[in-house]
Amino acid sequence: MPTPARYRGRFAPSPTGPLHFGSLVAALGSWLIARRDGGDWLLRIENIDPPREIPGAAQQQIETLKACGLHSDEPILWQSTRSDAYAATLDRLLRDGTAFECRCSRSDLAADAGVHRGCVHADAMRQPAIRLRVGDERIGFDDSIQGRFEQSAREQIGDFVLRRADGLWAYQLAVVVDDAAQGITQIVRGADLLDSTPRQILLQRALGLSTPAYAHLPLAVDADGRKLAKSSAALPIDAADPLPALHAAYAFLGQDAAAIAGARTADALLRRALDAFDPIRIERVLQRIAVP
Repeated sequence: MPTPARYRGRFAPSPTGPLHFGSLVAALGSWLIARRDGGDWLLRIENIDPPREIPGAAQQQIETLKACGLHSDEPILWQSTRSDAYAATLDRLLRDGTAFECRCSRSDLAADAGVHRGCVHADAMRQPAIRLRVGDERIGFDDSIQGRFEQSAREQIGDFVLRRADGLWAYQLAVVVDDAAQGITQIVRGADLLDSTPRQILLQRALGLSTPAYAHLPLAVDADGRKLAKSSAALPIDAADPLPALHAAYAFLGQDAAAIAGARTADALLRRALDAFDPIRIERVLQRIAVP
C-alpha cells in the first residue's frame, strides 16, 4: 500500500495592504488544519499585480504573521520571481493548442456577462491576452467545508485569461503553477475564491497535474456585507498586540474560545488552539463580523 503524501498547505496573501482580520482567519485556519494533520505550512507572496500592490505591504504582512506566531516552514516563495516558470507553462499550452491569443476587451464581452465563448473582436493592433480554451464539461469538486460545488465550464466560466493583455500574469495560471511546484496537497483559503476553483481544476487537468483537496473557510465581511479586504472599516492587525485578533479569529472559526483563555503569548495561544482544534466546528455558511 503506497505511503500517503505528507500534508503540505499554504497561505498566499497579495501585498495590497496590511494584514487584516479576514486574512488572519485564512492564515490561522490554514495553519491549524496543516498542523492538525502533521504537515507543512508555507507562505507565498502573490505579488504579480504591481499596479495594485502597496510598497512595503508584503514585508508588513510577513512581520504581522510572525508576531502572531505563524512562521513559514520553508523559505517564502515570491511570485514576482516566477515569471520564467509561468512563461514555460504558457508556451506549452500555446504549442498544444490548449491556449490561444484573444483580443477581446471587457466591453466586447459585456453583453455575455464577461464570459468568453469565442472571440468577437479581430483588431490586430490590439495587444492580445492569452486564454485557456474550455469545453462543455461540468467541473465539480467536494469541498471539505462548503460541500459539493459545480460549474458549467462553457456557460459559467468560459475561456479564461492566463496572461493579461498588459503582459501581467493572471492569478489562475500563477496559483496552479506554484501549487504544483510547492507540492501543495490541500488548499485552505477564504470562500470568496470558491468559484475560482473549477478554473484551476481545468488548468490542472490541461497540464496533467494532480488536483489538491480544497477547504474554503467562511468569509469575514463587515456589517454591510463587504469582504473585509475591500471595506473601508477593515482595520489592520496590531502586530504589537496580536492576541485579541488571534482570539477573535479562533472564535470566528467556530472553535471553543475557552480553550485559549489565559494564553499570554502568541506561541502559547497557538499550542492551546491546536490541542482543542476541531475542523467539524467550522461553519459552511458565510459568517459576518461587524467592524467598529
